[in-house]
Amino acid sequence: MAPHHDPAAPGTSDDATTTGAGAHTAATSPADATTTGAGADTAATSPADDPAPSGPLAGILVADLSRVLAGPYCTMLLADLGAEVVKVEGPGGDDTRRWTPPTYDGDATYYLSINRNKRSIALDFGDADDLALAHELAARADVVIENFKPGGLRRFGLDYDAVRAMNDAVVYCSISGFGDAEGSGLAGYDLIVQAVSGLMSVTGEPEGEGTKAGVAVVDVITGLHSAVAILAALRHRSATGEGQHLKANLLSSALSGLVNHTAAYLLTGESPTRMGNQHPSLYPYEPFPTKEGRLVVAAGNDTQFRVLCNALGVPQLPDDPRFASVGERTSNRDELRPLLYEAFAARTSQEWFDILSVLGIPCGPINTIGEGVQLADRLGLDPVTQVADDVRSMPMLRHPVSFSATPPRYVLPPPALDQHGDEIRRWLAADGT
Repeated sequence: MAPHHDPAAPGTSDDATTTGAGAHTAATSPADATTTGAGADTAATSPADDPAPSGPLAGILVADLSRVLAGPYCTMLLADLGAEVVKVEGPGGDDTRRWTPPTYDGDATYYLSINRNKRSIALDFGDADDLALAHELAARADVVIENFKPGGLRRFGLDYDAVRAMNDAVVYCSISGFGDAEGSGLAGYDLIVQAVSGLMSVTGEPEGEGTKAGVAVVDVITGLHSAVAILAALRHRSATGEGQHLKANLLSSALSGLVNHTAAYLLTGESPTRMGNQHPSLYPYEPFPTKEGRLVVAAGNDTQFRVLCNALGVPQLPDDPRFASVGERTSNRDELRPLLYEAFAARTSQEWFDILSVLGIPCGPINTIGEGVQLADRLGLDPVTQVADDVRSMPMLRHPVSFSATPPRYVLPPPALDQHGDEIRRWLAADGT
């Protein structure tokens, strides 16, 4: 998939973005600010039809200085849960605005996928007035998130130490490719980290070359890790009043996401290798060819394997000593596989799916993305919502977690560049008195 971490040196107008911190000396967000200070005489509000803040993170202001995927994905999750997210972009906008095809109404679907529920302002850090606005945002925000190269915001007075001096309660999250020590100068794109972390070495067919995952999975994992860290830091701040500096990086998130593979290396000294669609410790756990199409089956224990074999018409297999336990089946998969292939050939993948699902056997066809969305809809997961404001409306995937008391909100489509610049500038001009 596409890159995440900004590999360019910050400072030019194209890669300038702003950050935020956490004091509460002014109106807490552009959505509820009223201009009372110098510089404006009208209310600085969100669109007239924007509903009152809601969600478990209502009242939390996030200054989003990040671009591309990991940071914006993190802040979209926070925004879904009620946080007020100000997306600060350079005059050229987020890189992903230009990552096409595909497009929707002329906008890159990549950008649209991770930027809803945010307000956009374009700031040029080379301009003194814009930089002053960035500092003011930093003095008001609860959370700052950025993915400049480590140390890149220091020249603008927007690094953690400078922001903390303005607002000692700030939760400041920095995302990099390889951390801020010996790897601080390395560009951190998702594809690069999939390669160097070892993820590509365990992805693909055994006889082929290592391949990347079909989506920028390291960016997504890093975004999730960052969101969890921010929420934990906010909880700590609510208990102690103390902010802190969070440092996430793609390589550490990739190694964490490799879970059993990194554990295998640490505990045995041996690096796992590619096995295609097979599992190193479990069988059957792979796609099986059928009369028409392929079906993925995961029989994770002895009971499931016996139920599977009964349904396939080969009830004798679980009593064969070679296949009597998970360990034996895994060790003797080359003997078991052709026996299962022969049995699966009797029906189509859809027929087997219908039969085995009723019996509680984990299985499923290899769907397209569209078919996956349609399946979620048929299963009552209500995966799609319409996100609209007074400018545009579009279908988007819902937040993945449902809340019984504080449901996610969908109030703003992904913004055009500087769409909310005027209202945010008016809000930042207010002195909060």
